[in-house]
Amino acid sequence: MNTLDRILTRKIKSKLLPNKVILLFGARRVGKTVLIRQIIQDFEGKVMILNGEDEDSITLLNEKSISNYRNLLKGIDVLVIDEAQNINEIGLKLKLMVDEIDQIRIIASGSSSFDLNNKAGEPLVGRSFTYLLFPFSQQELSVLENLLETRRKLESRLIFGTYPEVELMESNENKMEYLKDMVNSYLLKDILAIEGIRNSGKMRELLRLIAFQTGNEVSYEELGKQLSMSKNTVEKYLDLLSKVFIIYRLGAFSRNLRKEVTKAGKWYFYDNGIRNALISNFNPLVLRQDIGQLWESYLISERMKNKYFNTESVEYYFWRTYDGQEIDLIEESGNQITAIEFKYSERNVKIPRAFSETYPEASFKQVHKENYLQWLLNT
Repeated sequence: MNTLDRILTRKIKSKLLPNKVILLFGARRVGKTVLIRQIIQDFEGKVMILNGEDEDSITLLNEKSISNYRNLLKGIDVLVIDEAQNINEIGLKLKLMVDEIDQIRIIASGSSSFDLNNKAGEPLVGRSFTYLLFPFSQQELSVLENLLETRRKLESRLIFGTYPEVELMESNENKMEYLKDMVNSYLLKDILAIEGIRNSGKMRELLRLIAFQTGNEVSYEELGKQLSMSKNTVEKYLDLLSKVFIIYRLGAFSRNLRKEVTKAGKWYFYDNGIRNALISNFNPLVLRQDIGQLWESYLISERMKNKYFNTESVEYYFWRTYDGQEIDLIEESGNQITAIEFKYSERNVKIPRAFSETYPEASFKQVHKENYLQWLLNT
């Protein structure tokens, strides 16, 4: 694969302005460091790069004073701080720099939002731009491959996901080894380090249970019983897992129709490869019983990437009634409601009667393997 320019590269370049901070979030190994290099390689000024996992870098930033930062950044046009969530009081330190050092531009990246965003967000109001980097999107990959290549690679992406290094690997064995290593060594690193959670086994088992229940409504009480932990602890762990960009939640769509489910939630993985590594299942599609789950999870994630890159404001939900009528995905953008049903193989699917009667203004689409690219890339 040739070098892939990430969609965020040009967006961030346009916002790399004097006395502003770029906050770049994303899971580990999605390519944040490579993206930053793409951004600064064409920058004509002087760049300093620090790393929040390096003790020397931490020491340089420890003294929170104007004089320290003026000495440190003298003659520097762009300061890059990778893994910035590991630096104490990072938000206040960044604020001091951009407020007191004329013309400085800063990029701070992190693989967790619960620390960097919480501590940086409030001090940097009006001083920052925030971006989220995902694994490769089909929108990005389509630049380098034709339609035939994309169709041939679909099964691999449903099974192994689209992490950058996975996409570069030719053998399935290498992909499996890489993803297993991700799950065992890196997946929970930020949570365990920053939150001080000691029982990593419970959190990993919770992720496994969510992996098996992808696309299904989740009961926190039932999960708690299975893991011998409280409902509140389950909710806390799921919230932390969402803040390191492993999973995300879809809530139920309702306009207070009495028979609509309102409080339930479904959890999905941003990347199918991570999900399949957790359940140790990399079998080809012909041998799987969970094609529907893989298809639904992949398409929702890809759709969210596409809308995010195009800066479209969309809310995502699922819909179900207590008598069993359901829709996989509801998109709400402004006053427009779109209902989407996912089927890997093309078939004639009709919109549930209860939904069409309650929301007559809503549109309905079925997405299958013959029309998914048009839906992802053109709408």
